[in-house]
Amino acid sequence: MSRQANRGTESKKMSSELFTLTYGALVTQLCKDYENDEDVNKQLDKMGYNIGVRLIEDFLARSNVGRCHDFRETADVIAKVAFKMYLGITPSITNWSPAGDEFSLILENNPLVDFVELPERRRCDRNPNEVHQAD
Repeated sequence: MSRQANRGTESKKMSSELFTLTYGALVTQLCKDYENDEDVNKQLDKMGYNIGVRLIEDFLARSNVGRCHDFRETADVIAKVAFKMYLGITPSITNWSPAGDEFSLILENNPLVDFVELPERRRCDRNPNEVHQAD
């Protein structure tokens, strides 16, 4: 029984490492393909949105998560189940809007930047989806 549990854990870890490695290679390639940081960021934004949509579809298909009763429950499921499933982390939920229809997920340790290699003249600040000119 413990061998099967170990394999499941190893498989999830390999899956999240493959995802972060692929993301790192993608950002590195975009920096080579585009001279302008704005163009890199536009591509990252567009791809990030599309990846997010596909991850949600995959998450809903793979998990047995039922329908959420409210937006706060949705935020909890995303942070505690989906992020754990794909990246092995649990972000903090914060910055709720007064209307309760927007929030932020804060990643203390962001595995998406683990394999991002930027050229000397560029840097990635806190947001892995934004590349900036180094000062």
